[in-house]
Amino acid sequence: MISPALRILIVDDEKPNLVVLSNLLKTEAQITLASNGKAAIEKAQELKPDIILLDVVMPDQNGFEVIKQLKACEITRAIPVIFITALGDVASEETGFELGACDYISKPFHLGIVKARVKLHLTIARQCIMLEMLANVDPLTTIPNRRKFDEQLEAEWLIAQRNQQPLVLAMVDVDKFKQYNDHYGHAAGDKVLTQVAQALNKQLQRPRDFVARYGGEEFVIIIGDSDLSGAKAVLDNCRQAIEDLDIEHELSTHNKITISAGAIICTPNNGVTSVQALKQADTMLYQAKECGRNQVCWNE
Repeated sequence: MISPALRILIVDDEKPNLVVLSNLLKTEAQITLASNGKAAIEKAQELKPDIILLDVVMPDQNGFEVIKQLKACEITRAIPVIFITALGDVASEETGFELGACDYISKPFHLGIVKARVKLHLTIARQCIMLEMLANVDPLTTIPNRRKFDEQLEAEWLIAQRNQQPLVLAMVDVDKFKQYNDHYGHAAGDKVLTQVAQALNKQLQRPRDFVARYGGEEFVIIIGDSDLSGAKAVLDNCRQAIEDLDIEHELSTHNKITISAGAIICTPNNGVTSVQALKQADTMLYQAKECGRNQVCWNE
């Protein structure tokens, strides 16, 4: 049975090798193919596979050049790379390991050895995924934490920049949460944060929509490849979903738990960074609070 959490990217300029390896490994993980270095780097950045099988000898960029770029990129740096090669000299193997490869598979393939080695690295990958999940999840709300958000933002920013697609960032804050905590107690406050997190998450239905706990009572939302009207509808649904929880808050002007949000839609380019965009969203959040809370303010 294929685990949806595991993916292998196979990179080889010879189609017969791609066919043999994909047929051999398709029961172990989802398979993605690339026939050159440029496509390999793009697919690795977009899909973040759990293992990359990388041919050393390719016409445009050889495997050594590709792994250098993979290891230089924050998104792909940690992905294990197994070289597949007909080169049998010790110097080539040494070079590969120095550049960050975790293993070598020799051509012509011995299918049993290939499968055994890949299964070993998939087992390690599964263990890493479990540890990564623990490191990336906010223990209170069970949604992604700020560490995961930083990683997700970099990935989405790169995709949007490459495809020249709009990206929406929104900073969300629970209105008068400190007063709620002080009045109703920290246990009640923790319950509110969990309910808010789950309600926000429920409104984000598309695979690339993302919400994380940013810290304290703040959340952050990423909406990729959406027009302004669609993104506005999503964020207003988020705001309404929290209001509809109907959680009493005597110290709020709305007499219930509400959220304020600041949002920005932009197409990433060389003139603006993700950090700057996030700061603009945060500025709009403060504007939403100054204008009465329980609303979304946009920097269009």
